[in-house]
Amino acid sequence: MLQRLMRDHKNIATLLNILSNKLTRLAEGQGVDFHLVRDIVEYMQSYAEHSHHPLEDIIFDYYSNKTGQANCGQLYNEHHRLAEASGALVYSLNMILSDVVISREKLINDLQDYIKLQLSHMQYEERDVFPNFVKVFDDSDWQKITVLCKKRLIDDPLFNDNDKTIFEDLRVYIENADKK
Repeated sequence: MLQRLMRDHKNIATLLNILSNKLTRLAEGQGVDFHLVRDIVEYMQSYAEHSHHPLEDIIFDYYSNKTGQANCGQLYNEHHRLAEASGALVYSLNMILSDVVISREKLINDLQDYIKLQLSHMQYEERDVFPNFVKVFDDSDWQKITVLCKKRLIDDPLFNDNDKTIFEDLRVYIENADKK
């Protein structure tokens, strides 16, 4: 399960890199494919917020129960803040794609804040959360965790081979970016 979370982080980092490049272009006054930016944020909503983060929450709950430590709530709070940030960003992007004027500065700030929040969140998990899982859990714990997580496990709609139609344009963009 931890390998899956780490693989998700690697894939999310790839998408955040694309968003960072788009942010740079936007800040420089260059054209940006807002459909692509929206696809990335919608992917984050559909996968990270509905499977990846709930899996982390389940595992963290298990960890808190096993260690008897009170949950400080940082993980949950960050997941909530990320969901709010992605919702606001998708709203702005949909407005732009509907030809409603949104200030460039607002979009730049929202996108910049979103990227920083995502990166900081992943660093926190990889630095503080995941290592604790490795220290505390044995194979039996991971088996129990897998059972607990089954209801929230979904196939990654972008980084898998099962369904090439969901996020097809984004998938093609990533594949072509790797060839450059």
